[in-house]
Amino acid sequence: MDVKMDVQTNQYTGVQELQYTNNSPDTLKRVFYHLYFNAFQPGSMMDVRSRTIADPDRRVGDRISKLKPDEIGFLHAKSLKMNGKPVKFKEVETILEVDLAEPVLPNSTVTFEMEFQGQVPLQIRRSGRDNAEGVRYSMSQWYPKMANYDEQGWHANPYIGREFYGIWGDFDVKITIDKSYVLGGTGYVKNGAEVGYGYEGEGDKVASPKGNTLTWHFVAPKVHDFMWAADPKYKHDKIEMANGITVHHLYIPGEKTSENWEKLKAITPKAIEYLSKHFGQYPYKQFSVIQGGDGGMEYAMSTLITGERSLPSLAGVMVHELAHSWFHGVLASNESLYSWMDEGFTSYASSLAMSEIFQPSANPLRSSYGGYYKLAKSGAEEPLSTHADHYNLNSAYSTSAYSKGAVFLEQLGYVIGAETRDRGMLRYFDTWKFRHPNVNDLIRVMEKESGLELDWYKEYFVYTTKTINYGIKEVRPSADNTEITLERIGLMPMPIDLVITYKDGTSEMIYLPLAIMRGEKEAEKGMPERIHTEAWPWTNTTKTLVLTRDFRTIKSVEIDPSKRLADLEQENNKVEF
Repeated sequence: MDVKMDVQTNQYTGVQELQYTNNSPDTLKRVFYHLYFNAFQPGSMMDVRSRTIADPDRRVGDRISKLKPDEIGFLHAKSLKMNGKPVKFKEVETILEVDLAEPVLPNSTVTFEMEFQGQVPLQIRRSGRDNAEGVRYSMSQWYPKMANYDEQGWHANPYIGREFYGIWGDFDVKITIDKSYVLGGTGYVKNGAEVGYGYEGEGDKVASPKGNTLTWHFVAPKVHDFMWAADPKYKHDKIEMANGITVHHLYIPGEKTSENWEKLKAITPKAIEYLSKHFGQYPYKQFSVIQGGDGGMEYAMSTLITGERSLPSLAGVMVHELAHSWFHGVLASNESLYSWMDEGFTSYASSLAMSEIFQPSANPLRSSYGGYYKLAKSGAEEPLSTHADHYNLNSAYSTSAYSKGAVFLEQLGYVIGAETRDRGMLRYFDTWKFRHPNVNDLIRVMEKESGLELDWYKEYFVYTTKTINYGIKEVRPSADNTEITLERIGLMPMPIDLVITYKDGTSEMIYLPLAIMRGEKEAEKGMPERIHTEAWPWTNTTKTLVLTRDFRTIKSVEIDPSKRLADLEQENNKVEF
């Protein structure tokens, strides 16, 4: 793409050449582009949705409805050709519908050429100009972006404020803008010395127009999106990690930023190292943390975050958005259909990373469990399989995607063992990076790693809102033994770790895998020794066990002392004597 930005009118023009390969077995007679900026107009679907949903995003509210003509966003295709021949197209708000004169055959490549024009909206959601902290341009979702076609067909969803799904590509982008601006974003700056970016980049020179503008040249291999940000006041710092990754920080210096952004420079590399070790090696040679946007949002090789924060808040948002680089950036599941596989797994990973880098926590996922419990008891929960745009409440979406998604992984460690789960996460990344995995792909990796059947876990926890509730119904003496009766009160069955603690301070475990697991998890480090294993059929709501120990020697009996089991009512999980 070759783009020219007018900083006086906040409008830009561009030329896009797209080489599109149809990797599917299907013949494509139509294609679709996203025109995201058209959402920022009064009366748009995004505007109507925000004004009619019961709990609107406070950043949006009714603000779109009040935008003036020079404050709205728009993105229009001026011309479009395929292989040099004009094609018919129709703009339907945030989607460009294209009827092809000739179909795109399977395993063939065609070239689309488009001229487009856009206007940057006043900052409202994620993207825009002149945000609350004074950043001039947060340019995300700014260009005509081809929709993705996969095994489920086209994903030409209108933009109403939720998630994104993109096609892998190699981006080559030239941005011409007023020479006073400093830019950062996705990819590598090829002409860093020329534009004053502090290093030569990879070498080439771009002939900038004479006058008051400069042309910035970015290249980004194998990414599914491209973001850039620009401001004349940006300070640019860079750090070279020992593994060859360059970390960039761009922010506007001031009383509310300088001190904490200086400290952030030491934290970002630590987070990259931690996440690479535990979730797969970060595959690019740069990452940029850029002040901008309206909160925190992930993009390819970069993030936009608001910068006037306390250090814990600044670091927490940065680490969360960085962690998206694994689940949104490289694995790139369809965020709209599987938002919990991105937001939830990112919340899980960032909670662990923050615990490692800052104050170690015995239970880094405590808040995720708490959020899920509150939602499950509220009556507003919908299945995780709900499309992100179609939740009845924003709060229900957020808690489901972020909290329940994180619980899914932590509880999976309870089901198959934490070490097995951790190995599975690395295997998942190595198997499915750059391939858009879905929930079945994830579960199959975990089944192979654990040797257990896990389809039941997926079906219950993802596709239903059935909840977990186990209890200790009775503990009673029986001759020289002790009988323990457990009951399943909730509708979702789970394996049970039952820990018996004795008055002499020792403890033992009775392990009750579900019969439908077709096996048992490996013994976990740090857990009491297993003295008995017995499968529990999910059809049976109670289970009575015989412990060959005198009742009088027992101090307590407890279901899952590790608290990884997402049991909604834990008051009946422990009996003390």
